[in-house]
Amino acid sequence: MKIVIIKSFLSFFHHKLIMPWSLDLVPLPPCALLGGPPLSGLLWTVLLLFLWYCYRVGSDPPSHSGMLKSGSGRSSFSRSSSRSPVDPRHSAPKASAAITMEMVEEEEGTESYLTPVLSHAPFPTEAAAESKKLYRALQEYAKRYSWAGMGRIHKGTFINICVVSQHLCHCLINDRPSIQKPHLFYLPDVPSIPFFPRDAHRHDIEVLEASYPIILAEFQAMYQRGIDTKLGWSYQGPKGQTVFPLYNAGVCVASNCRACPCTYRTLLSLRTFISSNSLGSAGFWLLGPGATLGGAYGPTNTRLRCHLGLQTPAQCELVVGGEPQCWSEGHCLLVDDSFLHTISHNGGAEDGPRVIFSVDLWHPNVAAAERQALDYIFAPEQ
Repeated sequence: MKIVIIKSFLSFFHHKLIMPWSLDLVPLPPCALLGGPPLSGLLWTVLLLFLWYCYRVGSDPPSHSGMLKSGSGRSSFSRSSSRSPVDPRHSAPKASAAITMEMVEEEEGTESYLTPVLSHAPFPTEAAAESKKLYRALQEYAKRYSWAGMGRIHKGTFINICVVSQHLCHCLINDRPSIQKPHLFYLPDVPSIPFFPRDAHRHDIEVLEASYPIILAEFQAMYQRGIDTKLGWSYQGPKGQTVFPLYNAGVCVASNCRACPCTYRTLLSLRTFISSNSLGSAGFWLLGPGATLGGAYGPTNTRLRCHLGLQTPAQCELVVGGEPQCWSEGHCLLVDDSFLHTISHNGGAEDGPRVIFSVDLWHPNVAAAERQALDYIFAPEQ
């Protein structure tokens, strides 16, 4: 097909453009005059072959010597993972903090599943065990499924390795606000603000607010039985804060869910509830009068915490990224807790505890393929 197209073009070019004026304006060499039509045909054949050669050379994709050639080949980062982790009591060595991905020679015809993503990406020579585990999980996911849509996940994994290893990667994290420091996983290029509008998760917010009366009734029934670890309660952070979890780090707390069946069914009806990985939790959070939670950062910016106010004294305040907000009973707040946040209850004993029902929802800018990958990478350890 390509040859036919080229021949048609050359025929048109010869008859329409060259023939009318070539004999009058362009003097032919003696050899051409002596050769006659056979020599002219030979010249066109050579020209055709030359054009075909140029076409093939231009259409062949260039080779990339920096890509990994085989999925079985290991990068220099993989080899460095066998080293013992750095002892934090000793200062880091002054040697180069990063090395380059090396080309691994394997049999021809094989292509690595890392090829679409990794080229000369530098990785720290020493990384924490958790960072190595995170990267290996991403590799395993890509091997089983695909690297398609994993660009931000891969970049975030690399940032996590650098940060945990205390190697500064200003080229990658200089766009992160200084008041936003998720300590577990940071997904780059995600629009971030301390408080999100209701439209970000309108369906789930409307479901939670419509279920407010039954959720409040189930909480009050449990609260009247008493706060005891034997009854499913747990203490979080400083004195004065207790939690009754329905989901804890992606794991359903069956006994607590049986105690709150309607609330549990409401959770299952949400479209964006993070229920399949350790980044997601849901439950009742109590903060006693006079208690204050100092500045803290959430584990990731891939989620939003939805707070449904159940009992909210006027003296309670939530400050996220320097922006203060107050809860309202029966209404939801969407919070990005990867920003620096503080919580305070300045009321008296007569006000009782502040109570919210907290649910972790996916950040609206995290794509479906990325959610699936994060579910795999951060699968709960049961």
